[in-house]
Amino acid sequence: MKKLLLLLGLVVVLLAGWLVSGPYLTLRGLAEAIEQRDTSQLDRYVDFPMLRANLRAQLEDYVVRRAGPDVQSNLVGALLLTAGQKLSGTAVDAMVTPTGIGALMEGHTLWKRASNDLESNDAYAAPRAARPLEGATHRFESTSRFTATTHTAQGAPVVFVLQRQGLRWKLVNIELPLD
Repeated sequence: MKKLLLLLGLVVVLLAGWLVSGPYLTLRGLAEAIEQRDTSQLDRYVDFPMLRANLRAQLEDYVVRRAGPDVQSNLVGALLLTAGQKLSGTAVDAMVTPTGIGALMEGHTLWKRASNDLESNDAYAAPRAARPLEGATHRFESTSRFTATTHTAQGAPVVFVLQRQGLRWKLVNIELPLD
């Protein structure tokens, strides 16, 4: 009986350890995938359909708030607002895919090379890797929600939201500083 209780306790401790370390392992995997520019590995850590929906909703809300009530009440303004929302939604749908992220990473590489932001002083050195999660602060918001917050160069917070899906954690939202 004691062995069964000990085994059950050990299983509970291991499961709790797995759940607590899960988001940290996901963040490390995301960081490695971004540094290595590996979009296939990125697919393991990102729920692309949910991320697209969340980013699309943020951008649509931003466009509506920026337009203001005067534009919304005007017929031409409302049509332009609808067109702007469709355009931003299409852009999000195109960019928030493994292929779109790969294109962004390639553009980042070209920009770093053009601006001479390289790993060493050698002209043929690799460009400095992107590290968007470097220096992030982490916190559990619930047993199934975890956030990592970084800041832009201007100090605005960018929040990466991970959600537990079974025993795995995936990136489901990036709260952009659109204010």
